[in-house]
Amino acid sequence: METHELVIVGAGSAGLATAALLRRAGREPLVLEAGPEPGAAWRERYDRLRLHTPRLLSGLPGRRIPRRCGRWVARDDVLAYLGDYAKAERIDVRTGTRVERIDRDGDDGWLLALPDGPLRARTVIVATGYNGAPWIPEWPGLDGYSGEIVHSSAYRNPEPYRGRDVLVVGAGNSGAEIATDVAEGDAARSRLSVRTPPQILRRATAGVPAQLLGMAIRYLPPNWVDPISKTQRKLSIPDLSRRGLPRPEVGVRTAFITTGTTPILDVGIVGAVQSGAVEIVAAVEGFDGGEVLLADGSRIAPDAVIAATGFRAGLDALVGHLGVLDARGLPQKTDGEPVLPGLWFVGFRPTLGGQLREGSIAARNVAAAVTANHG
Repeated sequence: METHELVIVGAGSAGLATAALLRRAGREPLVLEAGPEPGAAWRERYDRLRLHTPRLLSGLPGRRIPRRCGRWVARDDVLAYLGDYAKAERIDVRTGTRVERIDRDGDDGWLLALPDGPLRARTVIVATGYNGAPWIPEWPGLDGYSGEIVHSSAYRNPEPYRGRDVLVVGAGNSGAEIATDVAEGDAARSRLSVRTPPQILRRATAGVPAQLLGMAIRYLPPNWVDPISKTQRKLSIPDLSRRGLPRPEVGVRTAFITTGTTPILDVGIVGAVQSGAVEIVAAVEGFDGGEVLLADGSRIAPDAVIAATGFRAGLDALVGHLGVLDARGLPQKTDGEPVLPGLWFVGFRPTLGGQLREGSIAARNVAAAVTANHG
């Protein structure tokens, strides 16, 4: 049976960063990626997606994203960067290899179930990310809905929605961007269903990226962050209450701690709501035939529903039987401490400081701890 000292599951940014740092420490990890290329999940995102964090604060350890990619890096440039990073760091990435289950192998190892047969490893680092499985709520009447509904993960561009009445459900970054995208792409109508008024920040204010606020949260006194973020929104974001988006009563820190959601970084949604190009409607409560039932008692009949309702980590089949997941399906320990001897997780914490940057910090912690553990 094929045996390796170190196996990393997932060749996204956190997995590649961890592999690179382990190689620099003299280890030779094997990285198993279910998709056809490093960072394959980026290929599945919508066309207009760009990093919400500036290029200089988004590179992986040891290699900056090239200047030619601009300040806000496009999806395809991120994908190219991750592929180039894997090559430059000489990371052994085995693509098209989905790990279906991880089991104990005696007292000091792990057995990974692959489609073409099992593989043994002394140490396994899971880096599949917390957006591994698209999630749609179990709305009443959904099974009998006669209209078109897709998850936002299946959305690429507005062309299929040209001239159509579109409802986007979920006021996160994806929902806001998709609602704006279909409006700009000549949809007959673009509506955004909102349950809780979202936090909204400019991607950059006076040239200062919003990421810096997220990075500062861990250092500032807790009672400073909410007032700062509320003041920043008041000064930089117009009052959208008359359009259905009132300012939240709490600030960014409280919202993130209580719900785990990150703010919307405005790349067009504010102007679209102001102009009426995107209409705000109440939360979805259910479906009835071809109609969508809203929390305010109204009914609407869009031509298409795009559910930007988020993701789950999708770890249950992989490691759920090991008793290492919490009630949300996330690892009980991550980013520096093994959840079981020889079993580590990296990159599973939602962050306000930027996914690539914070994933790299987590990778440093895990790589250092794994190296120390291996002597």
